Parts: sequence; structure tokens; C-alpha cells
Amino acid sequence: MIAMIVSGGIKAAIWSLAFVGLATLALGALIASPIRQPPELTSISEARKTIDFSTLPELSRFQARDGTELAYRHYPTQGPATSRIAVVVHGSSGSSRGAVHALSLALAARGVQTFAVDIRGHGASGNRGDISYLGQLEDDMADLVGEIRKSNPDAPLTLVGHSSGGGFALRVAASPIQHLFARTVLLAPYLGYDAPSSRPNSGGWAIADVPRFIALSVLRGIGLPWAESLPAIAFAVPPNSTERLTATYSYRLLRNFGARDFRSDFAAATRPVAIISGSADELIHSDKLQEVAGDRATVRIIDGINHMGIVSSPAAVSVIADDVATTGLSS
Repeated sequence: MIAMIVSGGIKAAIWSLAFVGLATLALGALIASPIRQPPELTSISEARKTIDFSTLPELSRFQARDGTELAYRHYPTQGPATSRIAVVVHGSSGSSRGAVHALSLALAARGVQTFAVDIRGHGASGNRGDISYLGQLEDDMADLVGEIRKSNPDAPLTLVGHSSGGGFALRVAASPIQHLFARTVLLAPYLGYDAPSSRPNSGGWAIADVPRFIALSVLRGIGLPWAESLPAIAFAVPPNSTERLTATYSYRLLRNFGARDFRSDFAAATRPVAIISGSADELIHSDKLQEVAGDRATVRIIDGINHMGIVSSPAAVSVIADDVATTGLSS
């Protein structure tokens, strides 16, 4: 009897080890799958050519809690100040050196002091295309607000995010640091692959390595956050643009720079949220944004504006800057 029990235990152990081995091999194969770079999406890259960068402010820096120097650009008010401050977050692949410069200038011209940030993993902030842990971007945002508060202790802050930066702004608006901002404005926000407003592959802008993403998500789900620095998504950036653009994101940057879940995020946001988008957006379905937000956000659609035009075209940035400068803020 004892021999049978021992024999059965050995067989069970062997089968368990075999299963673990096969699972490890399967996950390893998924993790090893190569990422594919999509061809340039010219509707995105052409927008930069319409912007005058001669007035781009120099980079400023602040120290995040982990000691890393992160970058931003400061746009002092031009003309009468409103005593309001905007923090502007660029979209995927971009930085403060991109199309958000046009919007930041327009905000400053309306008397809104503006800070355009290079999110960690982009531009001059941290290691390009990666972060150290999920939640680090929220920590960085809190540290940036702390830096702003050194010289502006009382001014109400509006968080403005474009595209994936809009998804991240919604994430912040639903997070424990939501009290740092009086209002959040999402510009053509990317709210996740399963949002009704999202086009497949973001209209050709991004290709995710789905097998790798699934494998790393499984590993994280069982308490093994391994290999999360591997690239998990690639963007349709122009050739030879790596000096200013981020071509790929690691798994952990992809997970952090965006909404957690748009449904729960909208539900958890306690401060006012507004969405502004263009009717000609080629990356998202702007006509479905109200369906996505329900009664948790106001939605405004600007006729004839595409995805990058929302932060670069004079007509769109005028609408947005007026909104941020004049819309009532809760205390």
C-alpha cells in the first residue's frame, strides 16, 4: 500500500513538473515573439510640419522620488493671467517637443500658465520606452505637481491629455491623486482596445505584440512580473525619428500610460471631466465618445479636425484654450 501511494505521488509530481515545463516553454515562446513595426502613418507625422517650433521653451527639470531627473517645458502666461495652471500630457510616442507645443502656446496666450511634460519613457525623461514599475507615472505626476506648487501654492490645476495621454489623464482623474487637479480635459483620448471609441490598431498607428502581452499578463497574474521591459507595442513613426519620438513601449509602460479600465475610471472620477475631439479623427471613433463616457463627462466634437489637429490646428487649439481658461473649476 505504501509503495502504491509513493508511486502515485511520484507520478503526480512528474506530471506536475511536465505541465509546468510545457507552460514555461509556451510562455517563453510567446515572450520571444518579435514585435512588428508598422509603416509610417503620415497623417500623424505631417502635423508637425504645420507648427512653428521657433518659440519652443527650453527644457526644465525636476527630481522625481526615485532620484531621476524628469523634463518639462514651462510656458509663462502672456497677457493678463487667469491664475489657472494647465499640465499638458502628450500622446503616445511623443513629448513636449511635439504637436502639443501649439496647444501649450495657445493656453499661455489665454493667461493659463502651462507645463508641458515629457512623460517618463519619452523625450528627455528617463529611459526611452520604459519605466520601472506600474504606477510610476502617477508617482511622477504627483512629484511634478509638488514642483509646481513650490511657486504656485494655490492656483487651480487642470490636467490636459492628448490621445494616450488622454487615457492616462483619465487614469489620474480616477486615482488616489485625483485631488491634485480641479478638472481634467481629454483630447481625442485613446481609452483602450476594448473601448467602442477605439479603431482597430488605432487606425494603423500602433501594432501590439498580442502573444507577448498575453504571456506577460499571465505571468503578472500569477505573481511573476518577469521580462516586463520587453517591447510590447510599436508605433507608426517616420524612419530616422528616434531622436524625438519613441518607437516602442515596454509592457509596463504600455500598461501604465493609459486608462486602467475606462468604465471604472469614469465612475471613480470625482472632479469634472471634459472630452474634446475632432469629427475627422482617423485613430478613434469620436462619435462614440459620448457612449463611452455616459453622463460622467461632457463631450464636444469639433467639425473637420483629425487626431493631431486637435492639438495643432488653430481652430481646435483656440476652442480648447478658451475652454481651459474660462470653464468653471471646482475647488
